[in-house]
Amino acid sequence: MAEMHQLTKSLIIVILLLLIGCSDPYIDKIAHQTPLTEQRITQLGDALASGNVRNATLIKQYAEQLIESKPQLRPVVEEFLKDSTTQSPMYKALVDRLNTVKQQPQMFASNEAAFAELLNIYQAADPTLYSDALSDPLNVLADMSDGALPRVNALSKSQSLQANKAQDFGVGEQLVGNPNYGQWQTNSSGMSFWAWYGVYSMMDNMFGYNRKRYYHQWGKGRNYSYYHDYGRTRYSSPTQLRKQSQLETRTRKSFSNKGQRFTSPYSKNKSGASALSGQSRSAQSSANKFAKSNRAKSSYAKKSSSYSKNASFRNSANTTSRSFRRGK
Repeated sequence: MAEMHQLTKSLIIVILLLLIGCSDPYIDKIAHQTPLTEQRITQLGDALASGNVRNATLIKQYAEQLIESKPQLRPVVEEFLKDSTTQSPMYKALVDRLNTVKQQPQMFASNEAAFAELLNIYQAADPTLYSDALSDPLNVLADMSDGALPRVNALSKSQSLQANKAQDFGVGEQLVGNPNYGQWQTNSSGMSFWAWYGVYSMMDNMFGYNRKRYYHQWGKGRNYSYYHDYGRTRYSSPTQLRKQSQLETRTRKSFSNKGQRFTSPYSKNKSGASALSGQSRSAQSSANKFAKSNRAKSSYAKKSSSYSKNASFRNSANTTSRSFRRGK
């Protein structure tokens, strides 16, 4: 009798598991997409190692020339040289994000959200799109050369500044706001400013930029960068995207309370790109949809209950509670 009871209990558990599986089609989608995304990241690593990612190869060439012509820049140039390899903070972030989907599925609000992240990583690991994304660190090296090395996939700095009526935030400005290279910190006055990770901070001393880059000033006057104008939704973890949205909302509220106007960093796309791939154009379209979605959510939140205002920002576009950033 006891054996019969145990068998019945086991059958009930199996049936319940089957019902749960059948009720959520994303379980099978995740199982199918995970090895594909894992394979794509491996293939990207192989392409980097074999010199088949165009802008990674150019980073190596630019770095070699800079170290020869300006040996005093060696420490920071060698750090950027990592962007041509699988030691790149961008490549390592893709690996971390995949591992979170595989090992910590509870970090996502739903299986649909986990599946969306797998697709995002898969697309970000496309060698052509990844090469476009490397144009930012590559062009930082170009700017370090004082014009001796040309920018790639982008207008010259002077042309871009003029086209966007932008403020010059110094050498490395393409990477300000990119969580792979630094983070926004808040001072005792509630003002958020950019802080580089590790060796990257040497750029300011080397090139004489001695002012803090405050978030509200950067948001209003930033110049073109691939990350912010094309790749943000591909090359950010869900948590990083959520933090960016929260920082923008918090800053806008602070300015509103003072009767001042805040301009979002993403109020409009900046011009300055050239010769980008079709994949990047698609990524920009996704970024625009993401920005519109966030603005809609922000507008809705103002009209919703106090419960809604205190709820966490969780949807298929940004869902984890873990962030990935490079250590100092």
